[in-house]
Amino acid sequence: MKAALLAAAALLAAAPAAAQDVAARVARVLKATPLIDGHNDWPEALREREGEARWTIDLRDLGARTPAYNTDIARLRRGKVGAQFWSVWVSPTLPGKEQVEQTLEQIDLVRSLPERYPETFALARTAADVRRAHAAGRIACLIGVEGGGQIDGSLSVLRSYAALGAGYLTLTHSLTIDWADSATDDPRHGGLTDFGRKVVLELNRLGMLVDLSHVSDKVMRDALAVTRAPVIFSHSGARALNDHPRNVSDDVLRLVARNGGVVMVDYAPPYVSDAYRRWSADSLAEKARLNSPPYNGLDIGQPDKAARDYATWLAAHPAPTVTLAQVADHIDHVAKVAGVDHVGLGSDFDGVGETLPQGLTDVSTYPALLAELMRRGWSDTDIAKLAGENVLRVMEAAERVKAQPAVSQRHRDHPGG
Repeated sequence: MKAALLAAAALLAAAPAAAQDVAARVARVLKATPLIDGHNDWPEALREREGEARWTIDLRDLGARTPAYNTDIARLRRGKVGAQFWSVWVSPTLPGKEQVEQTLEQIDLVRSLPERYPETFALARTAADVRRAHAAGRIACLIGVEGGGQIDGSLSVLRSYAALGAGYLTLTHSLTIDWADSATDDPRHGGLTDFGRKVVLELNRLGMLVDLSHVSDKVMRDALAVTRAPVIFSHSGARALNDHPRNVSDDVLRLVARNGGVVMVDYAPPYVSDAYRRWSADSLAEKARLNSPPYNGLDIGQPDKAARDYATWLAAHPAPTVTLAQVADHIDHVAKVAGVDHVGLGSDFDGVGETLPQGLTDVSTYPALLAELMRRGWSDTDIAKLAGENVLRVMEAAERVKAQPAVSQRHRDHPGG
């Protein structure tokens, strides 16, 4: 009995020491390697809530904790963030020229971050820029354009985004566009059109990353077949764990490994948890049913009654809990199938509404996720790859493709091949 008590006491004493050791390991890794998140929608959230005029004139101080967002400077610092791909997303339902205009406004917003907070942020376009910013104690600001519709069918617009510092283009968002099918819309093209292939090659020529989050399986395969540089999935999960069309199948994960690309794992609950995905679908169906005239018995509906009945349904059908450990499961799976050289982080903070996994509620929580993986047996070297080295490698590879003069000239004259 006494021996058992002594053993239990020893375990309790060792637990805090073990936690401190993991925290120290995380800190060492992130001091040497910039933690890079592939996708954060803070610019769009700021623009939507604050308005363009307030952003350019008198937007509140971004340094203090801002509960309306998952992101602010104080929590970025606590999360030891080294670089962030800020998503510049606009609604894919807008006319093309409006999409271009709003994209330019958001690029301007991101570019103004280092101007407003030069001690905190530094604009970055290359892997070397990211490393320099990290060494100087600043957060590198990278730009991701989240939707092919935002180029309005024009390679000239794409080139203009690149000139302003855009680092990647997501080939579609939630809707199928004129040259590529979306994962969450009816296909019209059976993958990429000829123009879609030209977009991929032009991204290669410009040194911009091809982002395959949001696209259909066929677009994934078409892009991987035509690209001369590694691709990214800026915010996607593993379909083997949750059969959502936004996630990546094992077959495609193996293609990504051969391509040299990286899948950056998303935190959005519908992509993380199969139970949450099913609950979300049921919730939307129930809301639609309660707002339909046959249910209400009136042609015009009864919105107040529908709202009360929906609240009753929610009380009886609470959302399943989604956790940090489940996100870690997706990271583990991508690493197992594609290899640890092909996985990264793509939170989707400020782009998924109020619901986030327990333990991953804002940008201060990256160390907790890395600590969970360390407890699962991940080495410091592998954590460094996940945190940022894999993405930096992909960026450097894209820069080498851009630097090939023969390829660059051929793509300029004949972008189809």
